Amino acid sequence: MKQINCDVVIVGSGVSGLYCALQLPKDLNICILSKDSLENSDSYLAQGGICVLKEPSDFDAYFEDTMRAGHYENNQKNVSIMIHSSPDIIRDLISYGVTFEQKNGEFLYTKEGAHSNNRILFHKDITGKEITAKLLAEAKRRSNLTFYEYTTMTDFIYSDNSVHGITAIHNDDKSLLNFTASKTILATGGIGGLYEHSTNFRHLTGDSITLSKKYRIELEHLDYVQIHPTTLYSTKKGRRFLISESVRGEGAILLDKNQKRFVNELLPRDVLTQKIKEQMEKDHTDFVLLSLLPIGIDEIRNHFPNIYEHCLQEGYDITKEPIPVVPAQHYFMGGIHVDSNSHTSAHHLYAVGETACNGVHGANRLASNSLLESLVFAKRAAFEIASKHSLCFE
Repeated sequence: MKQINCDVVIVGSGVSGLYCALQLPKDLNICILSKDSLENSDSYLAQGGICVLKEPSDFDAYFEDTMRAGHYENNQKNVSIMIHSSPDIIRDLISYGVTFEQKNGEFLYTKEGAHSNNRILFHKDITGKEITAKLLAEAKRRSNLTFYEYTTMTDFIYSDNSVHGITAIHNDDKSLLNFTASKTILATGGIGGLYEHSTNFRHLTGDSITLSKKYRIELEHLDYVQIHPTTLYSTKKGRRFLISESVRGEGAILLDKNQKRFVNELLPRDVLTQKIKEQMEKDHTDFVLLSLLPIGIDEIRNHFPNIYEHCLQEGYDITKEPIPVVPAQHYFMGGIHVDSNSHTSAHHLYAVGETACNGVHGANRLASNSLLESLVFAKRAAFEIASKHSLCFE
């Protein structure tokens, strides 16, 4: 087994893992593992956008929208932290080269289901790719960061409720690696690979959850799984293509088999999913129809070019016809229990992103809160580790 000593080991190369690494002191030796290629994280797949508190007067409405979507099971303290931290996060992203849509020098804000106001920044319909790619580019410029692609975590180095690193295996040559670290950060993403129909990459199988359960590290709300209402219907195997909630925020409508509108498209995701399932049962179909025609051809091609091109490849011209859509597993609101600084119940172990549960989302995530929540609490983890720098890494 190859021995690798580092100050911090981060398992996962999505936005939470990368951003956390970038926020840590530059004199720390940091190892970042990716189970697949660095680019194959669900963060790259996020289409719609990232929420932000665009003005102080929107705080109460944003807070209430998040709470209502989460069925008021949210951690109110952490919801407040996330919202108040959002402008700072956006400034950070812009400093790393991330661009958001603008008009006449002013940001454009879109709206999605269960939002009472337009407060979502976006980059076409590939916001996640724009953010993650820019973070990865910055991370690759840092001499203190070392990447290990196609490397799967197999166990924690654990003793007396403390984690001192991880063991891993290289997917290709099956070589074994032992990463000892003063701090371990889990950023392994969701659980979609465990489902037959999911928008997630297939290699996201809840590895951190499994190991935490093994060592009795506190877990929370493992039954809180979100189904996305609209993914492109297909009989092919593999990941389902997401049709962003933003299209409904911009005016797309849902139709039954007779092409009659049957629901308010901006209901919270769990409620809308149930309505779609009920309509499918009523119509005896495997899907319902989604029409983007009310949006207009120019807006479809400019705001949703990725969706437009993908649907064309699948044989659908969304500027001329509705497309078949079906609900699929999308997001995991539960996970490893963490505090407001992303610390788990084990010493020296942190969890960020979708694998963590800080209670922000409650029982159902509000659209476009995922990227923001991941970034806010990744930064808080980094700041807590940095504040103990002289104690932890001497």
